[in-house]
Amino acid sequence: MAHIEGSSGGRKTSLELNLVPFIDLMSVLITFLLITAVWTQVSMIQIGSSIYGKKTDSNPPTLTPRTDVVLKVDVRANGYVLTLARDVIQIPLLKDKTYDDATLLLRLQQAKQQYPDKIDGNIAMSDELSYERLIHAMDAYLKSGFESISVLTGGPN
Repeated sequence: MAHIEGSSGGRKTSLELNLVPFIDLMSVLITFLLITAVWTQVSMIQIGSSIYGKKTDSNPPTLTPRTDVVLKVDVRANGYVLTLARDVIQIPLLKDKTYDDATLLLRLQQAKQQYPDKIDGNIAMSDELSYERLIHAMDAYLKSGFESISVLTGGPN
């Protein structure tokens, strides 16, 4: 701690200055400065590669009609709803009130044959259903050849 001694009017005064809060503040500011300096450098590198004429591919990759098709399975209390492009296919529960996983698998395999370049699909599930239903739908996707599966939150629309 800093200590200052002085005299005023014949009387000695002693003043101690607490430097701990100042050191804490400086350590936080230095840390913040170092962190932001790294991020600005990274962003400068990313911006600089496109502004200063680095050679880039003149033909950006475009999605073919076969890969940008919407493929979604809604798992609902009354069965599956498969959305493929603009087609909506209802797969209701079987007579014994179980889900028709075989028909879902068949429909997904048909979708893969129709769109062989497509590798992704979405699943949405009602909150009141068991987690096992989600796993069965994911298994059907994987068996059909779709390797990138996204689970949508909020349930089916």
